[in-house]
Amino acid sequence: MLWSLLKIVLFVCATAALTLGAAYLLEADGGILVAVADVEFVLGPLQAAIAALVLLVAIWIVLKLVGLVVALIRFLNGDETALSRYFDRNRERKGYRALADGMLALASGEGRTAMSKAAKAERYLRRPELTNLLTAQAAEMVGDRRKAEDVYKRLLVDDRTRFVGVRGLMKQRLDEGDTETAYRLAEKAFAIKPKHTETQDVLLQLQAQRHDWSGARKTLGAKLRHGSLPRDVHKRRDAVLALSEARDVLAEGKSIEARESAIEANRLSPDLVPAAAMAARHYIEKGQDRYATRVLRKAWEAQPHPDLAAAFAEIKPNETPQARIKRFAVLTRSHPDHPETRMLLAELHIAAEDFPGARRALGDLVKAHPTSRVFTLMAAIERGEGASDAVVRGWLTRALTAPRGPQWVCDNCQHIEGKWEPVCDNCGGFDTLSWREPPAGEVVLPAGTEMLPLIVGQLDDHTSVPAEDTVEGGPERDPAAPGPVQPVEADERQDAVSVPEAEVVVPQEQRDEANAKN
Repeated sequence: MLWSLLKIVLFVCATAALTLGAAYLLEADGGILVAVADVEFVLGPLQAAIAALVLLVAIWIVLKLVGLVVALIRFLNGDETALSRYFDRNRERKGYRALADGMLALASGEGRTAMSKAAKAERYLRRPELTNLLTAQAAEMVGDRRKAEDVYKRLLVDDRTRFVGVRGLMKQRLDEGDTETAYRLAEKAFAIKPKHTETQDVLLQLQAQRHDWSGARKTLGAKLRHGSLPRDVHKRRDAVLALSEARDVLAEGKSIEARESAIEANRLSPDLVPAAAMAARHYIEKGQDRYATRVLRKAWEAQPHPDLAAAFAEIKPNETPQARIKRFAVLTRSHPDHPETRMLLAELHIAAEDFPGARRALGDLVKAHPTSRVFTLMAAIERGEGASDAVVRGWLTRALTAPRGPQWVCDNCQHIEGKWEPVCDNCGGFDTLSWREPPAGEVVLPAGTEMLPLIVGQLDDHTSVPAEDTVEGGPERDPAAPGPVQPVEADERQDAVSVPEAEVVVPQEQRDEANAKN
C-alpha cells in the first residue's frame, strides 16, 4: 500500500517537472544554430530538446545494430549468444514435442512411429538418457530385441541410467529363460537400488528357484527394512524360507541344522502346516513328545490337515486303536465339525473296527461335502459291516468321479501340487501354494488322503473271511496316514456302475431291519 502511494507521488512529480521544463523552454529566448554542409538550421529551445531526444534514439539504434553484428560474428564463430540461445530454445521445443509424440505412440502400440519420434527427439535434444529408453521400449514392441539390447548397453555408460540399462537387460534375459544371467543382473540392480520393489521381487524369486534360501532371507529382510513388505507377511515368508532351508539341509544329512531351521520356521509361522509337521517330527526324534503335541495342536487349531494327523500318529506308533482314538481327542476337540476332523475320526474308528462309530463320525458329509475320500471311507465302512462287493464297488465308483477335496493349489496359476513346495513348479511363484479346494476337473490326489487296501479289502476276493479277520491278519496301519485304494478292474467297474443308487446309500442298520421283517 505504501509503495503504491509512493509510485503515484513520483509519477505526479515527474509529470509536473516535465510540464515546468516545457513551459520554461517555450518562454526562453534565443536558440541553437546548426550548420550542416553550408546549410544552417536555427532551432528554438523546444525544437532543440526534441532534436536531442531524436539523437539519443538514433545513437541507441546504432549501438544495437553494432551489438547485433558482433553477436552474429560470435554466433558464426560458435560462441554462445542470444541468437544461439534462441535457436537452442526452438530446437529444444521441437525435441520435447517429438519426445512427447513418441511416448504417446508407444502407449498407443505404434512401435515404429515411436522409434522415429525418438530418433527425431535425439537429433534435436541430444539427450540420450531420455531418448534411449524410448528407443529401447519401442524396439522391444516391434520385436527388434537386438536393437533394444544395444540401447540398454549404451545406458550402462551413464551413472544416471545404469540401473535402467541393467533392469532392461535383466527383463530380456528373463523373457529368454536365461535365469542364470538374469540372476546376476538382478544382484547388480539390487546393489544399485536396494529399495526398488520390482528388483527385490525378481531377485527373491530367482533365489528361491535356485534354492539360495540364505540369500533369499537377506533379500526378504531388505524388503522389510525398506517398507515394501508388511511385517506379518515377512514372518510368514521367512518361515517358508527357513522350512525350505531345513528340507535341503536334511537332504544333505545334517539333521541338527535341519531341526533348528524347522523349529525356527514353526516359531515364525505356527500355522504353516509343513513346518509344524517337520518340527514335530524332529521333537519326536529327540523324545520331546509334549513339544511335538503342542506344535501340532496349535497348527491344527489354525487349519486341520491330514499331514498334521499323520505326524501326530507318529508320536506313539505302537498304541492300540482305542488308545489312539482317546489320544487324538487333543486334535478332534478343535474344529469338531470340520470335514477333516470328521474324516479323521471315521478313519480312527475304522481302524478300531467300530464301523457304526465311523458312520456317525462322517455324519452328513456324503451329501454336504461329497469327496472321493468320503466315498472311500463309506466303502471301507460298508466292507467292515459285511456289505456285498457290489455295494462297496458302488461307493468306489462314485469316488472315482467325485471331487478330490482340498489340495495344495497355486493361487497364481491354479496348478495342483502333490505335496507342498515353496515354489510352484508351473509358474515359479514363491509361497503361492494354499490348502484349498482345487478347480473342478482336476484329478490329482493329495498324498495321505486315500484309504488303505487293508481297510477296504480286495474287491475281487469273494471268500467268506469276516472283516475282523481281514483287519487282524494284516500289518498294523497308521489311521492318520491312509494309503491309496486298489484299482478296480474294468469288468468290475462296469458291474459297479449298474448298481442302483438306493442300494449304495442304504445304511446297514436299515438293511438288517428289513431282513428281520422278512
